[in-house]
Amino acid sequence: MAYTEDNPRYHLVKIRAMLNGVMRHCREDMGKIAEPKTQALFYTTAEVLNGLITTYSRYEKELEEKDGRLAA
Repeated sequence: MAYTEDNPRYHLVKIRAMLNGVMRHCREDMGKIAEPKTQALFYTTAEVLNGLITTYSRYEKELEEKDGRLAA
């Protein structure tokens, strides 16, 4: 669904997609680098971003449910 810029979900969706892209990039680069500390840093970064992505998704769902209650 497309949201207008004044809707918080518009920004949530955009930022979540950006976070997802960085998380995927970190996971891909882990396999390209042999240095263990760098791999650990990329792994940790990907895990933290995954947590943020989950939080964004849950908040977006909360907003959708709130909008559904308001419309009913």
